[in-house]
Amino acid sequence: MPGISGPGAVTRSTLRQQIADALRDEVLAGRLQPGQEFTVKEIAEQYGVSATPVREALVDLSAQGLLEADQHRGFRVHEFSPADFREMIEARGLVVDGMFRTLAERLGSARTAAGADPVPPRPRSPLDPWTAATLSGVRRRGEEAQRAATAGDLSVLIGYDLRFWRELSALFGNAYLADFLHRLRVRCWVCAVQHLRRLDDLRGLLWAGHTELVDALARGDLPAARAVVAAHHAHSLSLVDRLAGA
Repeated sequence: MPGISGPGAVTRSTLRQQIADALRDEVLAGRLQPGQEFTVKEIAEQYGVSATPVREALVDLSAQGLLEADQHRGFRVHEFSPADFREMIEARGLVVDGMFRTLAERLGSARTAAGADPVPPRPRSPLDPWTAATLSGVRRRGEEAQRAATAGDLSVLIGYDLRFWRELSALFGNAYLADFLHRLRVRCWVCAVQHLRRLDDLRGLLWAGHTELVDALARGDLPAARAVVAAHHAHSLSLVDRLAGA
């Protein structure tokens, strides 16, 4: 089947999730193009598995907005427009801003409590309860994403970028928000890659402010963190609009 690479090592224990992950990666890699159609039978034969886990995986991806189900023709890759991208960025910005407001309230409460304590607190990161150790893993992911963005390596960037934002979102302590933002970010990448994959050289075009954001959060500088995120969204919108217009 055109556009689908080899099955790799797909085990029976997590078949549904592995197939869903593999197909999502095919879309992100541009090997499954927007509008491309396929059936449960084709995917099952490609991966050498039964139809049931494949159908479940495709339904999962449809629920995430990456595929569209057609009762008579199987499934097709969803086609996102620049207008879709703009609305997704807007939704992402509203949720992240709300998370920052919650974090600001936590910071204010923590500092008030520390000021009321007659015993000086031990030295710690300004971003309580996020210590430098807590953010170090996220920062490492950010460094890898930044290197990939600078080198124009889109496949590596997407992997580290998704992991970076998922881990960072998880620190806010709301699993539902973290999952929502992750799925929204995947959709944003699916929309963007159809344009980015057409370019031969992406060096200097991709956003690379991951460590700047982590450093702002580590200082407890929420205005700076908000500015980094706003710049990221503006950069993404401008790039997709320009490439889609071209």
